[in-house]
Amino acid sequence: MAVKNHTLVTEFILLGIPHTEGQETVLFVVFLIFYPFTLLGNLLILLTVMSDSCLHTPMYFFLCNLSVLDVGFSSVSTPKMLANLLVRNQVISLGGCISQVFFYHFLGSSESWLYTVMAYDRFAAICHPLHYTIIMNHRVCALLAAGTWIISSFHAIILTTLTFQLPYCGSNEVDYFFCDIFPVVKLAYGNTLIIETVSFTNIGLVPMICFLLILASYIRIIIAILKMPSAEGRRKAASTCVSHLLVVTLFFGPCALVYTQPSLSEVLVTPVQIFANVVTPILNPTIYTVRNKDVKGALKKLAGSQFVSKGDH
Repeated sequence: MAVKNHTLVTEFILLGIPHTEGQETVLFVVFLIFYPFTLLGNLLILLTVMSDSCLHTPMYFFLCNLSVLDVGFSSVSTPKMLANLLVRNQVISLGGCISQVFFYHFLGSSESWLYTVMAYDRFAAICHPLHYTIIMNHRVCALLAAGTWIISSFHAIILTTLTFQLPYCGSNEVDYFFCDIFPVVKLAYGNTLIIETVSFTNIGLVPMICFLLILASYIRIIIAILKMPSAEGRRKAASTCVSHLLVVTLFFGPCALVYTQPSLSEVLVTPVQIFANVVTPILNPTIYTVRNKDVKGALKKLAGSQFVSKGDH
């Protein structure tokens, strides 16, 4: 009966990053620098891979998928956060809040599964080099990529539906910088145990499964590399995995820190999410560009062709 005396919430107020009062200008400048470079870096990766036929391989096809996910992931919260910091535009509609919850978990889950698929690609390339083109043919690559998106969409739909089927009739102030499940659910009336349990289990389970599959792939890869007769062969095989291992560490490392250190989770969760939303999406294209001779060569060719076309005019 008490719920009926309240008006249903139609918008939320995002209170921003906790414990950063008075630092809005500094944070705005920092995030404003990161966001455009994230978009440009990932779009440049896409353009480079599409423009060079030598990069039309499974590894770079999945890298393009990663760039799309990074652009989306950084765009879930950063534009609204910038508006909040600049003009104190803290209001977000119910639909906008639902979208943030859905896309944050959809893109986060997709990225977890994509890293797993990329590890499998490296496993196939190093452990079964003679059959690699058959194992990772165009159809298989398309199915694996589509699978990551489809599985993640179901994951996000379940979490979002459970979150917003609860009644929101009281306070509409979300004590966070974007709409995520746990800060939003705190405002709900009724029993939130089911959504909190399902969310914590699912959000922890997906990265854990993906991490174990990646670990299994790399154990097989390491065994295969150690069995190679030549030092040069071992070096080349290992070098193709370095970039992937770095981005996997950046992605799963902070998550593991939050889930394995419950006493620190409240302190760590905000920096970890800011790192994942703002920093990681710009580091991924940087790592793949700096560490990869093929991508660097394709970038030089792309820059050269642009320079020549301008010279012709």
